[in-house]
Amino acid sequence: MSGPDPAIAAVRTAVREFLASITDVRDELCVAVSGGADSLALAEAAAFTGSRAGLKVRALVVDHGLQDGSAETAARAASTARELGADSAEVLKVRVEGAGGPEAAARRARYRALRSALPEGHGVVLLGHTLDDQAETVLLGLGRGSGPRSLAGMRPHDPPWGRPLLGVTRATTRRACRALGVDPWQDPHNEDPRFTRVRLRTEVLPLLEEVLSGGVAASLARTAAQLREDTEALDTLADEVYLRAFTEEGLDIAVLSTEPPALRRRVLRRWLLDSGVRELTDAHLRSVDALVGNWRGQGGVWLPGDLVAARAHGRLSLAAPHSTT
Repeated sequence: MSGPDPAIAAVRTAVREFLASITDVRDELCVAVSGGADSLALAEAAAFTGSRAGLKVRALVVDHGLQDGSAETAARAASTARELGADSAEVLKVRVEGAGGPEAAARRARYRALRSALPEGHGVVLLGHTLDDQAETVLLGLGRGSGPRSLAGMRPHDPPWGRPLLGVTRATTRRACRALGVDPWQDPHNEDPRFTRVRLRTEVLPLLEEVLSGGVAASLARTAAQLREDTEALDTLADEVYLRAFTEEGLDIAVLSTEPPALRRRVLRRWLLDSGVRELTDAHLRSVDALVGNWRGQGGVWLPGDLVAARAHGRLSLAAPHSTT
């Protein structure tokens, strides 16, 4: 008896290996389904693998309401997910608003809805990001000079998010859908050149593949994996420094000043984020770091959230301007 189509088998294997690597799945496994090839192939693999692991598989379809007929598209995606084996499927309607453009606002709304759908806020939501999505993320970070944390790309497991398909190509998920006999939804936004990612996907990456004789997407994804390992190792070391430097009055300059800049800035990043600083940029971080590594008696550094980082009495402190000294 022959086995499943190779593409179906590849997606199922990726999901099975991912589930074997994590411990935070209880009785239910959630899968985000858009109706596209990636998410439908993922939904089938999750249903197939989950049923054999005693897990109930629940498909979550987010209706952003940004296109005509979005409700019908969402309902069709939910129905297809059930046909592919999901135990249940539901549509989550969201309101897209806020800063950063429609793409960023839709992403925030989608993730917020998916997180809220988790039972008691616990569990895992599988997302259909593929190797190609990872390559686009790395290339986007490289072009923006975002640093190693961005170049490390998306993590396979970033609770509550799970990304089993980061080693699977988009072409494989499409072949899987053909073999399954399903017709994925083609999101018109994925062909709209107004979106940066679309141009990366349709113009930049194909050109790089041609110039460099292929294999670029896989190489970028491999680079992300390598940088992610390095970043996680540095973050672990930085956590140890943070514990030594942290005091109720602020961070101990004597501890920070003996550390390499790469570790020191990681400590500062954690401290600032934990203290409520948002929209922290590399320029902000380096300015705060200069209070330690390039101290010339300069004044405090103004940060988002109307906060000021300042150096005094051997400590770095963070406070609102009216309370700084």
